[in-house]
Amino acid sequence: MRHVAFSVCVLIAVLFPTGNHVVAQFRPLRIFILAGQSNMEGHARVETFDYIGDDPATALLLKKMRSDDGKPRICDGVWISYFTGSGEDYGEGFGPLTAGYGSRRQPDQNGGKIGPEFTFGITMDEAFEEPVLIIKTAWGGKSLHTDFRPPGAGPYVFNETQLANLQRQEKDLKAIRAEKVKETGRYYRLMIEHVQHVLNDIKRVCPAYDETTGYEISGFVWFQGWNDLVDSGTYPNRHQPGGYDAYSEVMAHFIRDVRKDLNAPTMPFVIGVLGVDGEKPNEQTVLFRKAMAAPAELPEFRGNVTAVQTAPFWSAELGAIASKNDEVRQMSHFLNSKHKDHPNADGSMTDEQKRNYLQDFEAKLISPAETALWNRGASNAGYHYLGCAKTFALMGQAFAEATLTMMKNQALR
Repeated sequence: MRHVAFSVCVLIAVLFPTGNHVVAQFRPLRIFILAGQSNMEGHARVETFDYIGDDPATALLLKKMRSDDGKPRICDGVWISYFTGSGEDYGEGFGPLTAGYGSRRQPDQNGGKIGPEFTFGITMDEAFEEPVLIIKTAWGGKSLHTDFRPPGAGPYVFNETQLANLQRQEKDLKAIRAEKVKETGRYYRLMIEHVQHVLNDIKRVCPAYDETTGYEISGFVWFQGWNDLVDSGTYPNRHQPGGYDAYSEVMAHFIRDVRKDLNAPTMPFVIGVLGVDGEKPNEQTVLFRKAMAAPAELPEFRGNVTAVQTAPFWSAELGAIASKNDEVRQMSHFLNSKHKDHPNADGSMTDEQKRNYLQDFEAKLISPAETALWNRGASNAGYHYLGCAKTFALMGQAFAEATLTMMKNQALR
């Protein structure tokens, strides 16, 4: 028999905060759902953990992430089911929460990376005496406007700019529309189906589950955005105020629909606002961030939806080195393409001369200390928050804290 604590907790339990813990007389299994695209997958390699300890402000967090032997912690009170994959190859990895539930080449194999789930779970483990289950569904390169489009948003509608471009390119509009129908909402459905699959046999994933106390879907975290940010077709006016309004509208439908489909009408919902480039984004990114956060301000969502800005967790010092690495890559392109106003404009340089020039260029631009710092703290590209474990650890902790705050405020009403 399915036990959903949201439907009965008002009768038999009252949550109230004491210090850093949420105490409950009625203690169902706490279930939290994490969903999104590549940054919810998580591309921070475990090898970048040491960088977290370089900062006194996050040294304690690193200590929580490791066992006494220095290896990633294995939580004894948190379990995870992670549904992911690419193409048509989807699969699940599950077990006690530890590092390695970030991006995976094989869904059921440790990928050596973390996303927000690791410190999210650690934070929840500290907050609750009862067991915790995280259900994570994430796939890289997915949009909200199409891939995760919820039922309430209706079908994807091509705008006039898109239609004009397709007609000019003499594309088969009928075939394109048919393919769009096929793609629309596919990953929303996969997400809901997997959550329901886990809920139908929770003990398979979480041995600590007790059917007599049931479970409560206690929160949902959404962390996505890059594919919508850069989509000039869906958002033809994205450089102008209001250009991303369609994202806000679909996001609001998404929140309503997951609550309906999971029978959790007041489930706390966190929107992780895209924070790539930190506190110095371009104007387009500023507009997109506002659109992402906008649903949290709707009257129906006040107090039960929170937009968490992730820009403060971006590593500015690693970002500065990333910009220099970009200059090196750009120079390599110039040398190989005989770009005008650059050393090999006439194409006379040999491969060895180009290599030597590039090595000298890099050595003058990036110091050995910067190279060492980069190798210590970064493991991926800028759109993946540089693959910095410190950034992902802080984001996961912030998502959990925002969820706990909403839970406590709801319990006090």
